[in-house]
Amino acid sequence: MVLIALFLACSGNIKFFEHVMEIYPWSGNAVFLISMFLFFCAFLVLLISMFNLILPFRVVGGVLLIFASITGYFSNQFGVVIDRDMIHNLLETNASEALDLINFGIVFHVGLMGVLPAVLVWYAPIKREKWLHDKRFVLQTALISLLFMVLCFGSNSAQYTSAVREHKNLRYEINPVYPIYSIGRYVHKAIKGDQPKFKMIAGDVTRQEDDVAHELVIVVVGEAVRADHFSLNGYSRETNPRLSKIKQVLNYSQVSSCGTATAISVPCMFSFSGRKDFDRSSAKYTENVLDILKKSGVTVLWRDNNSSSKGVANRIEYVDYKSPDVNPVCDVECRDIGMLSGLQEFIDAHQEDILIVLHQMGNHGPAYYKRYPKAFEQFKPACQTNELSECSKSEIVNAYDNAILYTDYFLSEVIGLLKANEKNFETSMFYIGDHGESLGENGLYLHGMPYMFAPEAQTHVPIIVWAGDSSDIDYQRSLSLTHAPNSHDTVVHTLLETFELEIEYHEKLSFHPPLFYRKSGDEPI
Repeated sequence: MVLIALFLACSGNIKFFEHVMEIYPWSGNAVFLISMFLFFCAFLVLLISMFNLILPFRVVGGVLLIFASITGYFSNQFGVVIDRDMIHNLLETNASEALDLINFGIVFHVGLMGVLPAVLVWYAPIKREKWLHDKRFVLQTALISLLFMVLCFGSNSAQYTSAVREHKNLRYEINPVYPIYSIGRYVHKAIKGDQPKFKMIAGDVTRQEDDVAHELVIVVVGEAVRADHFSLNGYSRETNPRLSKIKQVLNYSQVSSCGTATAISVPCMFSFSGRKDFDRSSAKYTENVLDILKKSGVTVLWRDNNSSSKGVANRIEYVDYKSPDVNPVCDVECRDIGMLSGLQEFIDAHQEDILIVLHQMGNHGPAYYKRYPKAFEQFKPACQTNELSECSKSEIVNAYDNAILYTDYFLSEVIGLLKANEKNFETSMFYIGDHGESLGENGLYLHGMPYMFAPEAQTHVPIIVWAGDSSDIDYQRSLSLTHAPNSHDTVVHTLLETFELEIEYHEKLSFHPPLFYRKSGDEPI
């Protein structure tokens, strides 16, 4: 147990101890740091002992070693925090996204730091005792480790107390303790209670009497796109060459996301709760804005080239475009542009209000080089692997920016489709980034950090609106709103304003101003 604890402390907690030493440098804190390391090892012995009371030691040791090697790899390489939300994200990840995370680096690391030690533990010549005798030794080991922890804490109680109170974020990096705790929280919440009754947000939903024209609105939900890499927001590279030449484009530069991962941000942006009150579990059983639009008579379609709608489209028409059987534009993977295939025919078949949601693969990492066709590889050399540690910072950024170039092209094609329908509809497009992405700043990569201490790179997202000539959006007046602080909370109210709906709510809800002013000059309804 002691040997396993020492090995886990040294091999799986590099980031944790690096951050501890940034706060408490070795000079002047050597005694405290040694004490903390010993405390941590004793705590791991206590953890192993507790599991060993239920399961055989070889099983406990082997599973912990393999599990810690996996979580340690993502923590050390990408700065990823394995909390409850990340567990949820992992469980909702599809096969292709999961394969993007598999590379030689993780296989080698897990094999060397997990599987090999687990095999040594499994075949170690451990003397078997009678069950009761064996459990007595386990309890004695647990008690000794607990007493050792008390001694370590007592010798430096002031610094321990300060560290616990002032640096709470450190606990997220303790491997494998915090990932195990997160799994426990996820399982507990998953099995707690029965499925709740579906909650209705709105009763009567009516259109304004003077609204006779029909709307055609396309909402594009972006993936892992940070606002500061859009040239529309002042980025030094030209990553939006097409959008910058299109008239009537409104670029909102100060938008905060609802979460740092798709599993939270996507359902949250379509929820009436807003970021502060959003609960992922109850959102599945609560009416969202797409449900209400459908109730009002709007034809709502969701096309998805990502992992899923995260429950948002459970009650509307949904089509998965991750397969070449459906998506006609597939090479190394199915492309976002394929979601436009057959869309004109769908529009022609409907004469009422239409809302179409296109959920992009966008900039999903770490395999950024897969997110765009080779024709869009403008920034070179671009990282050509999902093992980001093999690439320089500039190569990673090049691949990431190339993927944004492809999104710029995709959005220009969406706008082209809408322009072709201006005679029959009031047309508009809303592009909404779901969350940002870390690209190596402060050793962080990808996304999914707990929101309370997530960097701005993961929470600052783009929103772009295109207002067709036939739409009710007052482009000139709305320009004054583009630099004001905003958030995903505006999405629900913006969509309701676009379709000019009057709603009788079952309860009082917070109101967030929509993204635009109407040409009529009226205040938002």
